[in-house]
Order: sequence, then structure tokens, then C-alpha cells
Amino acid sequence: MKNININNIFEKSLLYDFYGPLLTDHQREVYGDYIQNDLSLTELAGLHGISRQGAYDMVKRCERLLSDYEDRLHLVGQFRRVKKMVAQIRSRADEIKTQEISTEVGSNIEKIMEITDAILEEY
Repeated sequence: MKNININNIFEKSLLYDFYGPLLTDHQREVYGDYIQNDLSLTELAGLHGISRQGAYDMVKRCERLLSDYEDRLHLVGQFRRVKKMVAQIRSRADEIKTQEISTEVGSNIEKIMEITDAILEEY
């Protein structure tokens, strides 16, 4: 039975979401089927007319490329940092909202919460 690491799958999916457009069309199709459709190497090979070894090599090459892009550009890391900071803002606003505050401050807190919710939903 295959040992599935959800964090590893999520990480690969994030890298593909951010850097997939930088892959060639063929790489994007094969790796997209691997990551998004959870196809096995045998299924990839049959679907794309390549050998199982070719599918394996393609998946590994794409994983290396996507990791290299992240090492150079840090977009996924930046995404995570921003998302974490917005979540912290949302949490602080929620804490303030539960305190005794003026109507004007409460209204501003509500706006802050709406904005942070919209950002977190988008990401």
C-alpha cells in the first residue's frame, strides 16, 4: 500500500499552481494529470503515449523544476507569510470585537474583518 503524505501532495499542488505556467505544454499536461487527477505512472504513460519510465522521469523533472522556481522566486513562501499575517489581523480584530467598544470602532472592526475574510477566501 502506498504511503500518502497529504502535506507533500499539498506542497506539490501549490508549486504547480504557482509555477505550472512556466512548464512546457507537455510537462504541464503530464504533471497536471499526476497532481490534480491523481493518476498513477502507468495511467500517465497510457494516456500520454509514453513509457512508464518516461512518465516517472517527467514527474521527477517537473518536481525539480517547480522546486527550483520556488528556490529562486519564493512566491509560495511569500503567499504563506501574507496569508498567515492576514489571519493574525483577522484574529486580533475578532478579539477586539468582543470587547466593549464604541459603535464607530465596532464598525471599523467589522470592515477590517470583511476585508481579511475576502483576502483569506481568495487565497
